[in-house]
Parts: sequence; structure tokens; C-alpha cells
Amino acid sequence: GILEKIRLCLIKKLLPDLEDRRKYHEEFASSTSFHGVHNIVHTQSKVRRALWLLIVVGCLAIVIWQICSRFIYYFSWPTTTTVVVQYVENVKFPAVTFCNMNRFQAHAVSNLKAIFFIWNIVSAILQKISMEDKYFQELNYFLLGNQNFSIKDFTRENGFYLNSSTLLECDFFGKPCYPQDFEHVFTEYGNCFTFNHNGLSARRVSLSGRGLHLLFDVQQDKFTDEPTLGYTDAGITFVVHSPQELPRFDGLGLLTPVGTHAQVAIRQLKSIIQEYPWGECKPDIKLRYHKIYSTNGCLLECKARYIQDRCGCLPFILPGNGTECDLLKFYKCVYPAVYDIEIKGLCTVGTHNSTCPTPCEETDYPTTVTYSKFGGEHAIKYFSTKLNKSPEYIRQNLVRIEIKYNDLSYKITQQQKALTISDLLADVGGQLGLFCGASMITIIELLEYIFTNFCWMCIFLLLKAPEMPQWNNPPQNQSAHKEKKRGIQEC
Repeated sequence: GILEKIRLCLIKKLLPDLEDRRKYHEEFASSTSFHGVHNIVHTQSKVRRALWLLIVVGCLAIVIWQICSRFIYYFSWPTTTTVVVQYVENVKFPAVTFCNMNRFQAHAVSNLKAIFFIWNIVSAILQKISMEDKYFQELNYFLLGNQNFSIKDFTRENGFYLNSSTLLECDFFGKPCYPQDFEHVFTEYGNCFTFNHNGLSARRVSLSGRGLHLLFDVQQDKFTDEPTLGYTDAGITFVVHSPQELPRFDGLGLLTPVGTHAQVAIRQLKSIIQEYPWGECKPDIKLRYHKIYSTNGCLLECKARYIQDRCGCLPFILPGNGTECDLLKFYKCVYPAVYDIEIKGLCTVGTHNSTCPTPCEETDYPTTVTYSKFGGEHAIKYFSTKLNKSPEYIRQNLVRIEIKYNDLSYKITQQQKALTISDLLADVGGQLGLFCGASMITIIELLEYIFTNFCWMCIFLLLKAPEMPQWNNPPQNQSAHKEKKRGIQEC
């Protein structure tokens, strides 16, 4: 039948005889580029054969151990960090956002603590601020009587402003600058103003030791904060950041009190992080309302999405397009939503599996700040005459700030793969060549030899299998066989 024909074909064509198989093994041992094998096969001395067998097996064991250790090391995703200082002819100047530590105009919030309570609810979106229950009753009364009150419009109109009376001097790299060169932005300090914001062309500095020089008048008699809520300082707070990023004051803001001269030396630091699994960044993440990815921008957009889905409105201090939240929604929905975000960890930052992983490339501006008392006696008299203010007013309201590069260089901190695919292949090839004299050709030879013997093994097992019953024999053959058997029995 069919099985018999297959068996005959396997015996005649595919399965060589014992002598041919033996010759094939000897030829492989003699011709393979795997060193040491021919010494085992062709040597006549049993002692020498055993010695070479031990050598080959020992080298093979070492190779397997080394290759396994390299693969284990590779799949641990190791990294190295390099630091390079690059000197250039000119360097981009960062953005700087300035805020008055006294948020509101005194005449607008006189005897109205509810405004500060409301602003605490708004600023809690950017930084966690706890509010005491004893103020909620007073806040409820205000909300019931002022349902159409807009904290956004109130802050813009009655917060800190930047004009010729609050910005007395402005000089950037020897050229005058004006309040129009600053962009308005809302932060937890209310109205703030950013110099060198993203809409302007990039400003560059070609000499170290020169930069942005400013003289502010904080006007303490016109602006105020609420001491009962912990706001007791007077002066200017500012943060140095990338022009494409939003300012972040929480933990990064620098404080300059009144009557002082602050000199700020900055350096540019670029950090390059490897993508997961070597690092914690994800290069495919894009933000909807920011040109470049940053953890702060991602966190704000995450909060905006959650609050908009839960409350049906969007706080003005967050990025996005949506209906602005009124005071009642701020109080009854937005503030509890922010609390849930913090407690439940709905918007997390850091690792690759968090909501906002670390960026693959980030630019920071480390600062060194030194302070001195603003103005000597002659300087106080000069400004007193120039501004028509008393010397005491000058000491209690003026703040000078100088921001400049320490030198024309930037530092690059780069995270790199400690072992790439090419390095892994080179290590494996080096181990094979050192202990066994093997190469990629040797691997192919071994695979061919193993595959050939495997085919022979399968054919041998098929030939040794028990014969299958002759299911295809015709019925007349079976009847003839029965007649023959009956005749033998009768005989």
C-alpha cells in the first residue's frame, strides 16, 4: 500500500547506509571550523583523546557561561551617564517669569478675606494648599451673594500690574526693554509676567557677565496679601525656565525681598534620558497645548482633562479650551476633584508607567544667587530725588535683579545604553572565537549537522514503527484469503 511505498522510498533515497553515515560524521569532524573536534576523532591514543575531550567540553562550558552572563546583563537594560561641557560663541537666553509676592491691590480687597480664600482654591490646582474648615462658612456667604463674580477677571484687573511705575529700569544686553516685552501669565501668585516668552524670537547672549537687569517697585502701600493665611513677605519672586515651558514656582521660585540686590548666575543644563526599558522616558508622548513635552505641562493637561470630565468646566489657570468654571463649581466640584487627584494618584509623574513620565530631553537652568543690600546712602538719595519718594520708601519697596550667564557654555548630561546589540554580538563572537575558534560560519555548520542527524533520526523511527493494517485491500482479496485458510484447515 501507500505506507509500504513511503518506507521503500525512505530506505532507498533518504536514509544512507551505516558506512555512509559514519563517513559523514568523520568528514564533519575533520572539516568543521570548531577547533579541537578533529583531535578527538582522529587521534589513536585514548589518553590524548580523553584529554582533548575534556578540553573541548571545558571550553564549551565556559563559552556557554560567558554568553549566558552577557545576555543576562543585556536584559538588565544597563545604562551609563556621560557629562560633556560644550563651549559656544553664543547661547540662548532663557525665559524669566516675575511675580509680586503681594498678589492684589489693597483697595480692591480691603476687608474681603473671601478673595484670598477663593484664590487659595484656584491656586490649589497648581500646588497643594490645605484650607481650614473655619473659613468655609464665610466663603459660603460670599458665594451666595456673588454668583456672577469672576476670579479671573478680578485678578487680571486688580492684581499686580507691570508698567512704568512698577518696572523702573529694564536693560537686556545693553539695550532697553519695556513692559511690552513681558507676557502676562496666571500662576499661583496671580498676575505674573514672563520675559523672553515663546512668542518672541530667541534672544542670544554672546558675552558672559551680561544679561537682564531689572529694577522693580513692589509698591507695598498699593498691593497686599493676607497675613492670617501665611502670606507675610514682600518682594519679587521669579523663576528661570525654558521659553517653551510654563513657569513652575512650586519648589523652584527664587525670592528677592525688598531693599536687596540679587545677582543671579545661571548655567544651561541639558539632560537626555534613554527610552524605556533603559530609561524612564517615552518618546511618543505628545502634549495637546504645549509645543514640547514636559512633566509640568503634562501634569497640568492631565488635571485639566480630569476636572473637565468631572465638573463640565475648565479652570482658567489650566491649559485647554472649555467653559470657564464659575465660583460655585470651583468650590463644590473643582477643589474636591483636585483633592481626589492628589489622594488617588490620578495624575502621576516619574516612571515610564506613570501618567507623565520623565521627558527624553529636558533643559534646566541651575542658578547661583547672591544678595547685597540695595543702595548706599548716595544711591538712596539719588532714587529718592528721582522718584520723589522718601528714603524709607526706597528701602521698603525697591528690588534690583540681575540675571546673567556664568560663562558661554552648556552642560549635557546624557544617559546612554551600556550594552547595545552590536556590543552584545561582539561579546558573543569574541567569546566563541577565544575559547572555541568559532564564528557565524561555525554556527551554520553545527545547525546543518544537527538538522541532518535529526532527519535521519526521524526516518529511522518511521521505519521501526509497527506496520499499519492494510485498510486499502479490496474485499475480494479478503474472501480469497478466507477460502485458502478454510482449505488448509480441511486438509
